[in-house]
Parts: sequence; structure tokens; C-alpha cells
Amino acid sequence: MSVLKGNLGPVDPPLDCPACPRLVALRDELKVTYPDWHNAPVPTFTSASPRLLVIGLAPGLKGANCTGRPFTGDYAGDLLYETMLAYGFAEGSYDARPDDGLTLKDAMITNAVRCLPPQNKPTGAEIKTCRPYLLSTLAANPSVKAVLALGRIAHETFLTALDLKRASFKFAHGAEHVLPGYDLRLFDSYHCSRYNTNTGRLTTEMFRSVFDKIRVHIP
Repeated sequence: MSVLKGNLGPVDPPLDCPACPRLVALRDELKVTYPDWHNAPVPTFTSASPRLLVIGLAPGLKGANCTGRPFTGDYAGDLLYETMLAYGFAEGSYDARPDDGLTLKDAMITNAVRCLPPQNKPTGAEIKTCRPYLLSTLAANPSVKAVLALGRIAHETFLTALDLKRASFKFAHGAEHVLPGYDLRLFDSYHCSRYNTNTGRLTTEMFRSVFDKIRVHIP
């Protein structure tokens, strides 16, 4: 069966989304300090008819919050886009700018929370408030067959969005989950953040091993 049926609402929040007061306050503060930055909810980056959905946690301060494109402008994007290019999920060259000409192929990238949270730590309420946009994104893209969750929070948010029990699908790097009732496969990876790579928790080889599994599922 397809992921979800019907249009549940807009796939991305409006740029002036008022839903989370704490995140709105931070956006307004940054608009004064950095008036040339995006400083708004970051829309999903996608190709036509994507089969792979990559879910991160939230925009980074000097990454997507600045550039307006997921994982663009910070270290996490360097590793993610390098890997997606290597596995044929992107084309062109990644230069950490939204106008670098990079395009996705058979893939889309979004975040569990679309706005920058303080200290990169969204609250449970903020994650829940943003969840309808993830559901709408899935409903609008029935072509998706594989989901890559970057980190535990993205993993848990996706399961909750599908009303699946977290205890039945425990997060672990390299894990692959068959989701009953859905024509989907969920893959887990540690987040490709600078902290995880600098500490050796995630290596390039570890990250690529997850993409090896994804390519088996969607050749």
C-alpha cells in the first residue's frame, strides 16, 4: 500500500509560521542580527517522484537557517551531499550555497522541525507541532519507498507520525526496519554532524554502509 492517501495540508509551513513562540522569537532575533539570512522555516528540498526521503532533526544556525536549503552551509551537509552524489541521489556540485546548481535525483530532504531551535534542541511540543508537515510531505509523495532517519529524534518522529510503536523499531546505526502496513523501509544512521564525525561515532565508511543498504532496496 502507499504511505498515506490524500492531501493532509501544506507540505511546508509558511515562512512566517507563528506556531512555536520560542522558535519565532529566535527567528525574529536573528533577523535583526543577520538580516540577509533565510531566518524562516526551511522548505523540503526535493526531486520529482523521489523514492528516498532523508529526515534530519532541524536546520542548523549557519547552515539551513542561513541558506534556506536543508543541510546547506554546515559540515553535516558536506558529508551528506558528498555521499548522495556518490550514490546517485544528487547531481552537479555541492558548494554549500543554495545557488550552487546541485539537484537531487530520486530523493528528497527535510527536517523533523523546520525552524532553527535554540542550542539545536527542539522541545517535544515543537516536534509535535511540526509533525503534520511531515505527514503531508509523505502524502504528497507516494513514490517514497525508503526513509533515512539521521539520528534518534528523526527516527522516533517518523514512527510517531505513522502511529507505530517506537519500542518495536529501536534506533541503531545501520538498522533497517520493515514497517507493517506501509510500503516503506526505514533506515537509521547516526546524524552526520561535525560532533559525531570528529569523535569517530560516525565515519564516512559507516555512513556509506547505510547507503549501500538503501541502494539494495531501491536500486
